Amino acid sequence: MRYAYGLTTALLVGGAALSLVTGHPAGAQVAQNDGSEIARVVPRAGAPASFADLTAQLQPAVVNISTRQRIEVQQNQNPFAGTPFEGLFNQRNSQPQRPQTQEAQSLGSGFIISADGVVVTNNHVVTAGGRARIESITVTMPDGTEYPAELVGADAASDLAVLKISRREPFPFVNFGDSSRTRVGDWVIAIGNPFGLGGTVTSGIISAVYRNTGMGGAYDRYLQTDAAINRGNSGGPMFDMQGNVIGINNAIFSPSGGSVGIGFAIPAETAAPIVERLRRGQAIERGYLGIRIAPLNEDLAASLGLPRNQGEFVQAVEPGQPAERAGIRAGDVVLRVNNQPVTPEQSLSFLVANVRPGTRIPVELVRDGRRMTVTAEVARRPSDDELRQQQMFNGNEGDDTPPPAEGDTNTVIESGLGLKVLALTPQIAGQLGVGPETRGVVIGAVDQNSDAARKGLQRGDIILSANYRDVTDAAQLQAVIEEARRSGRAAVLLRVQRRGMPAAYVPVRLGSG
Repeated sequence: MRYAYGLTTALLVGGAALSLVTGHPAGAQVAQNDGSEIARVVPRAGAPASFADLTAQLQPAVVNISTRQRIEVQQNQNPFAGTPFEGLFNQRNSQPQRPQTQEAQSLGSGFIISADGVVVTNNHVVTAGGRARIESITVTMPDGTEYPAELVGADAASDLAVLKISRREPFPFVNFGDSSRTRVGDWVIAIGNPFGLGGTVTSGIISAVYRNTGMGGAYDRYLQTDAAINRGNSGGPMFDMQGNVIGINNAIFSPSGGSVGIGFAIPAETAAPIVERLRRGQAIERGYLGIRIAPLNEDLAASLGLPRNQGEFVQAVEPGQPAERAGIRAGDVVLRVNNQPVTPEQSLSFLVANVRPGTRIPVELVRDGRRMTVTAEVARRPSDDELRQQQMFNGNEGDDTPPPAEGDTNTVIESGLGLKVLALTPQIAGQLGVGPETRGVVIGAVDQNSDAARKGLQRGDIILSANYRDVTDAAQLQAVIEEARRSGRAAVLLRVQRRGMPAAYVPVRLGSG
């Protein structure tokens, strides 16, 4: 299971099991007076007397999915290796040893979307990680009938997969609905296979639409529900009250691993086009700019003097990629992409991923307080392996600890940032594994009660700039702090280089000193 403070999205964990909506439209009555009071909306009773009729119609198309996996395990090493007895041990075991394997199983949920047996589920339900390999996939119908399944296509980025089962008679199936019309408070139901208990139905409401969980990626954009979701619900459908699939259960937020009423589903408007391409055997191509981004949180916005939650911050630009060719730089704040605003619910990654490679799009950004628009030609997003290779950075070996800060230090820096800094001498640069061309000041000590410590700054980090101004000595850093205080800013934006890692921007709140 993967957790982000309890965010679970894995085999056996299931996803967000969601609740079902009522078959009766809620409706509302609006009472108005002479205008001196706010109009009141009084909903009719919205909960259905029973979900039984709707469940009876939908349940035949919801299936359980199980896989058999073969996992290679590390063999026992010669305990006498490197001793005078090594040869004796090897004589007893002169035959070459075959790799040892163990069998494992996984359980999840899915649903049929066509009479000829096309099944939709999560990618993580039908793929193996590490040294494991999938040997077989079995789809079990509500009546217990089992069918061997073929993996038609899978997409790790969206966590979607398509399977195919066959028989002479047509299969019952359900249809995707329009999740873009979903509203907070709508009833939903989820049917799935939690803990291997097939055909389990749960109900609830939509708690939030387009929820960003902080996990990152182009598809961190979910429907949130309070319906009970547990291990094994992954890949199962979330239905609206008309019986349409508006989400695919994918994850839960839980400190314990069990349902606490916070579940997440991939919206149908995201899933349906990807599923259609997968079932046709077509490649999934996504747009790519080649930048590393960070949300514009409160501290980052304060350091830039910008409103929070409007745009995303560019931490780094990959060399030779579309963003660099368009003139986008590290430190820019991207406000709009392809004429659509960048928000927590509609991230830059999501907007760019849904642009066809080769398309030229306008990118509106803020740089040093000035608004500007550049044009970028979107490239094809590399595979995850290619991206990992691009981001690899190998630092030099050696002692990376600078001498401790000694003697007189700048009290403005110490009181403002909770840091003691040193000049970046050639000797210290060599110890930190950076070239002589690097300019900045080195952190010699960090006040553990400061915001800088909470943000992870540590001794040996190099401060390259502050509020976009290069700093090569303590006096320049002091000047930036004093200017920020005069401007009423609550934070300073530092660009920090750490050994073996690319430089990154870190907003640090100013102390009261």
